[in-house]
Amino acid sequence: MGLYRIVFWSFAFYTVPGAVWGLALAFTLCAGWLDWRTRRIPNWLTVSGVVAGLALNSLLGGWHRAVGSLEGAGVALALLLPFVLLRGMGAGDWKLMGAVGAMIGWHPLLFVLLLSVLTSGLMAAFQMVVSRRVKRTMRNVGRLAVGLAQFAPDPAITLDNPTLLKVPFGVATSAATILSFALMHWPR
Repeated sequence: MGLYRIVFWSFAFYTVPGAVWGLALAFTLCAGWLDWRTRRIPNWLTVSGVVAGLALNSLLGGWHRAVGSLEGAGVALALLLPFVLLRGMGAGDWKLMGAVGAMIGWHPLLFVLLLSVLTSGLMAAFQMVVSRRVKRTMRNVGRLAVGLAQFAPDPAITLDNPTLLKVPFGVATSAATILSFALMHWPR
């Protein structure tokens, strides 16, 4: 019970209306489906997600929620920008998290982002074991970490390399949004 209270402590001060959760769930399900099928998250979806999140929050809570919406988008985009610049994450995934932040605000976004990263990691571990590329992948993770520390991408381990394993982050984000919604509405 103690961990439950710690994890959801910040949510006590920032509530997300049901209509906003509905929008976020529908949006991430659509993005996850598109990412699964095409390995792309199109701009028309991410830009409309930001606009819809900002508009709905403005309608439901006025200026205060509009600012929270912009803060959510900004936090997501700022946190993930280094990964995009180093080509360790696609721009569509980056904009997807910006749109989710615009919908639910920055407090819940941090939890959704954490769950998205963990889900993506589990998907990658499964894919790595199934394809029998554990050693090679772990070596690449080390090279990616060095690239992040030096802010110098290694061209051999970027998204541009077609031989590397890739995980559809939109699917992980969709699963994380569903799980976050379920946990936030779990009877206390």
